[in-house]
Amino acid sequence: MTDTIKVERARPSWFTRFWAIVRYEMLWNIRKKKFLGVIIIAFVFATLGLALPPILSSATGITIASNPNFAITYVLGSFGFFFFALATAMNSISSEFETGTVVPLLTKPVSRTMVFLGKLFAVFIIILVSYAMIFTYTTIGSIFVYGAQNNLHLVPIVLFGNLISTFIWVSILLAMGSLTKNTIITALVALGLFLALFIALPIVSVFAGPSASLNYFPGSGAGGLMIIDNTTLSISTGTDTLGVNLVNYLLYPSATVNFSRIDLQAIQAGQTALPTTEVLYTEPISLIAFRSLGVAFAYILVFLFVAWYAFKRSQILE
Repeated sequence: MTDTIKVERARPSWFTRFWAIVRYEMLWNIRKKKFLGVIIIAFVFATLGLALPPILSSATGITIASNPNFAITYVLGSFGFFFFALATAMNSISSEFETGTVVPLLTKPVSRTMVFLGKLFAVFIIILVSYAMIFTYTTIGSIFVYGAQNNLHLVPIVLFGNLISTFIWVSILLAMGSLTKNTIITALVALGLFLALFIALPIVSVFAGPSASLNYFPGSGAGGLMIIDNTTLSISTGTDTLGVNLVNYLLYPSATVNFSRIDLQAIQAGQTALPTTEVLYTEPISLIAFRSLGVAFAYILVFLFVAWYAFKRSQILE
């Protein structure tokens, strides 16, 4: 009589399965030519921003003015946020349905929620590493171009703000990809929304003034002025300048921002500054910083929930 010994293969741990998805998504993202193109373009623009002042100084003979706050006020801007999100998240989910790779992926011992979280975490790591390289580059470069920089310990706060601003568009793209399962439609809808906000909101701000409603849309928000030690700083209240506003709050916690409307009827030829009306309202920098942080997280959480729910409930046709 022989004994039959059954050897059961150990089921991989949750972390092992999760990390396998993250690695799969990261390698797929890194191989995408458009993602590498966005990184190259970001470095090119950062280089131009650092190289142009010395070039112009050499051509005109005007000495470059020191800017000790360049490193803590540097932002990638609306286009940077959108195109980084587009390169990493545009077809993260939709391409799985278009190519049919979602079928073998879900035959593995993983849940749809794990797949979704793995893809999301991979996008987070890739953008975080990319931004860390760009901000390290610009910080070192600003020291050579603009002289010693103040408050360098706050640069990670600016990086954090840029990351959160980018994830607004990441969440929108993931939601559209889960709903439409089509990369082209996802890209076109997101691009249309971006252009509408990028073009329409500044026009509304010029003609209607710094309306408080602008603070609740992704973008630059309303524009105001903050006076610190007889120095006037231009402040944008939207999610695009989240990192800078958090830094301003940490440096000047009791400061306030004045909002005025441009007086279009008083504009005259040759003016170097646009005339404004009297101060319409005033807000503390603390409110501006934490409101934009709350608005950003609200958009991210809502659209990520939509993306997760649509992905979890989507039907797969083999």
